[in-house]
Amino acid sequence: MKTCFDAIFDKCVGAFKQERSMERARTLAHGLLTNSGRATITSFLSAMGKQFEDWSSSYTLFWKQRMNTDKLFEVALKTAYEQLSSTQMIIAHLDDTIIRKTGRKVAGTSWKRDPLGPAFSTNFIWAQRFMQLSLSIHGKEFNTQSRAIPIDFQHCPPVKKPAKNCTEQELKQYKEDKKQQNLNTKAIERIKLLRTNIDTLAGKERELFLSVDGSYTNSAILTKIPQGVTLIGRIRKDAKLNHLPECEKTKGRKLVYGLDALTPQEARADESIQWLQVKGWAAGKVHDFDVKIIKDLKWRKAGKAHTVQMVIIRPLGYRLKKTGKMLYRQPAYLICTDNKLSIEKLLQAYLWRWEIEVNFRDEKTIMGCGQAQVRNEVAVEKVPQFVVAMSAFLSLADIIANKTEKQAEIPRPKWEKNLEGNRNSTNTLLNTFQLCLLEEKIGKSFSNFITNNNLNMKAHNHYWSWLQPLFYSRK
Repeated sequence: MKTCFDAIFDKCVGAFKQERSMERARTLAHGLLTNSGRATITSFLSAMGKQFEDWSSSYTLFWKQRMNTDKLFEVALKTAYEQLSSTQMIIAHLDDTIIRKTGRKVAGTSWKRDPLGPAFSTNFIWAQRFMQLSLSIHGKEFNTQSRAIPIDFQHCPPVKKPAKNCTEQELKQYKEDKKQQNLNTKAIERIKLLRTNIDTLAGKERELFLSVDGSYTNSAILTKIPQGVTLIGRIRKDAKLNHLPECEKTKGRKLVYGLDALTPQEARADESIQWLQVKGWAAGKVHDFDVKIIKDLKWRKAGKAHTVQMVIIRPLGYRLKKTGKMLYRQPAYLICTDNKLSIEKLLQAYLWRWEIEVNFRDEKTIMGCGQAQVRNEVAVEKVPQFVVAMSAFLSLADIIANKTEKQAEIPRPKWEKNLEGNRNSTNTLLNTFQLCLLEEKIGKSFSNFITNNNLNMKAHNHYWSWLQPLFYSRK
C-alpha cells in the first residue's frame, strides 16, 4: 500500500514550489498516517523521528503558501476517475460539515448550530465550516459497496458582521458580501469547477450525477446548475409541484406549469399509485426497497428548464435486537432533474451518498481533521485540507493495491469476520500502512506475526506479541 501511496503523492509535483517542500510534506503525510495520538503537526514529526529537529519549516509549509492544496485534490480526482470504467456512472456527493474549535482567535470560526444537539433545543458550538465533494468508486456490478473519495474540501467561513456604529456603506457592503459568500454560492462554484475538470478528463458527453441532501435542493442550486450535471436531492414532504400543461395556449405566453400535483406526503398515502420493488445496496447488503415514482413534473424552485421526477422511498424495517420490536425510520422524498433516469440508478446513487457522512466521521474522529493547533488565516484552511487529501490518497492506494498486487495484510479482528464483503475501514487502512512502513524501514516481513494456530486457540492459551498493540493501535 505504501508504494501505491507514494506513487500517487509523486503526481503532486505541481502543488509545491520546491522539491524539498514536497519531501517535507511527504514526511508529514507519513507521520499523519502512522501517528496514534492527536493529529497535530508536532505529532506528525514525532511519529517520523523528527522531534529533535527544527520544526518551523513544517509550519511555514502551510501558512506561507508553499503548498497548493487544490492541486492535491486535482490529483485525487484524476486518480479516482482512472478507477472507473467508461461504462460506469460518475457519481459525486456534496455536503458540508463543521469542525469544533476552542480558540476564539482562530481565523474563520464563529457560532454554529450543533447538528448533534437534541431536537427540542438548538445548541450552538464554536466551529469552522467546510464543504466537501466526494466521488464514488464502485465495482462493475451496480448494486455493490462503494467508497467515496474526497476530491474537494473548501473552507466556507461566514462574512464578519460590522460593528453597530458602522457606516451605511459598510453595512451595504456586508449585505452584498453575505450574498456572494453563502453556502449555495460556494456550492455552485465548486460544482462548476468539478464539471470543468471532468470535461478535461472524460469529455463533455459524460454526465455527472450529483446527490445532495435537502439543504442543497433549492432554487439557488437548481436554477444555476451547469449543463451536464444531474442533481438527485431530497425535498420536503409538503413540497408543491405541478404537472406539465395539458395543452398549449394559442395566444399569450407559453404555459410552463400545469395543474397542481400531489405533494410527496399525499402521493405516499395515495393507494392509486402503486409501490414498485427496487434493489439497492445499503447497510452492508442488497435490500428490496418499495418506491413510488411520478414523472413529468415541474417544480417552481427548479425553474422551467428542468422537468423532474419525484421518488418516494418507503423506510426499511429494523430491530435493535433479534426479539425486539420492528422499528421504522422516516420515508425519503427525492427529486431528480433527469426525468428519464432509471429508478435503479437513481436509488443507488442516492444510497451511496451515505459514504460522505462516513468520510466526515472518519476524517474528524480517526484522521484528526481540525485537531492541529494553528490559528493563522491560511493555516486553518490548509492543514484540514492536507489531512483530507491524504485520507483520499490512502483510500485510493488501497483500491489500486488490491487491483495490482497482493498487499501485506494483518488479520482482521474477531468482530470483523462477518464483514469480508465490505470495504476496508479507515482504521484497517491506517494499520496496514503502518505495517508497510515498518517492513520497509526494518527490511523484515511482519504480515504473518499471528499464526493460524494462534487464531484458533482458546483465550487462556493465546500468545501475546508486542506487535499486536502496535498494529492494532487504531482499533
